[in-house]
Amino acid sequence: MKSKLALVVLSLGLCFSAFAQQKQDPKSENKADSAEKGLTKVTVLYPYAEGKTFDMDYYEKNHMPFVARLLGSNLVRYTIEKGISNGMPNAPLPFMAIGSFYVKSLPDYQAAITPNRDAIRADFPKYTNITPTILISEVIK
Repeated sequence: MKSKLALVVLSLGLCFSAFAQQKQDPKSENKADSAEKGLTKVTVLYPYAEGKTFDMDYYEKNHMPFVARLLGSNLVRYTIEKGISNGMPNAPLPFMAIGSFYVKSLPDYQAAITPNRDAIRADFPKYTNITPTILISEVIK
């Protein structure tokens, strides 16, 4: 039994060692980074607080696709993140969820969202009782 355990530990160690020693070719820039550079990123943060709720299933299957359809061809992609931990053990979770839209044009984003703001807000109670915080930023890398 000890020899099998030692073999597993040794195998894992070799795998991690090989992974850690891999170097990225400096000529092969991360394609995701270069493809997104210059885009506008609209990040919607849902802060954690005691008694707050968030229905990730509804958010993923209904809310985000609904907003994505409003953005049309201006939308490059969107992401959904589920908060699982704080960086410090036993510290409260900072965000329950984060949704991000990567768009080509901020004015086009605003033109699509502004007339639909009430419909978007009316959908909030279907998945959360959290008031989100929105950050608009430019993707640098």
